[in-house]
Amino acid sequence: EVQLVESGGGIVQTGGSLRLSCLTSGFTFDDYAIGWFRQAPGKEREAVSCITSADNSTIYKDSAKGRFTISSDNAKNTVYLQMDSLKPEDTAVYYCAADPYTAWGLCKYGSTMDYWGQGTAVNVSS
Repeated sequence: EVQLVESGGGIVQTGGSLRLSCLTSGFTFDDYAIGWFRQAPGKEREAVSCITSADNSTIYKDSAKGRFTISSDNAKNTVYLQMDSLKPEDTAVYYCAADPYTAWGLCKYGSTMDYWGQGTAVNVSS
């Protein structure tokens, strides 16, 4: 059974930092891309950043560039999203997703296998 479990969300002030974790199981981690997406209230879900586990190649959407860092610990089957300089507009539920292709494809099309976590909420107060 494929499982993706996010953790690390919470409430933080503007300019603060959080590190999200996505613990995965049920598939061969090295063969997959893992990505972070977010959905703010009343908005569509959007990609934030994705990583290809095999070679650690990364994709960052404009909203994440320069502030967020995605990384992968293949020994722990876990992907992290370090979020710095947080803004109120980063407030959302953050989901991780997995796809057996590339970071580019995952961030562009979402998970073709429909592998998603349950989400972790991030609230950035002004």
